[in-house]
Amino acid sequence: MLFKIVLVGLPGSGKSTLGKEISSSLKCPYFDLDQLITEHAKKSIPEIFENDGEGHFRDLESEVLSKLLPDSQNFVLATGGGTPCFNDNMELINENAISVFLDVPLQVILDRFSFDEISKRPLFQGLEKGELILKLKSLYAERFPYYNQAKIKLSGEDLTTELLNSELLSYFKS
Repeated sequence: MLFKIVLVGLPGSGKSTLGKEISSSLKCPYFDLDQLITEHAKKSIPEIFENDGEGHFRDLESEVLSKLLPDSQNFVLATGGGTPCFNDNMELINENAISVFLDVPLQVILDRFSFDEISKRPLFQGLEKGELILKLKSLYAERFPYYNQAKIKLSGEDLTTELLNSELLSYFKS
């Protein structure tokens, strides 16, 4: 059976961590969309944002996504937090894959962010903790309508491979 699992959610929601775990559990390849973009553009994400702007980054994101999703192999893909919100990407994801929204409480996400990690994310650079909280709340409000279109929604602090496997099994049965 062919399956493509695409994880969506805010930065820090655990898409990469859970993506690697679930791909190992399902014995299929794992891809990180940001990594695929950097390989395609031959620039880091911060360089793309700084030199070419967010609009160009979003176009690259859609381009790489539209090349990967029609692929006829099984895989798990961790997207960037904004991926579903631009260029009809959520529609493309839902047409070609099983989308999974990782809905993690904002405080848990904040607790996961180290200063070093924040500095690597263009949308959060230069923000103090209070500003970061406001930015995350704003992003969540803006992006929730897109994330909520996911076929599977997992909510909570401790999203595990077992929980996702169980939800996938239920999805395939229905």
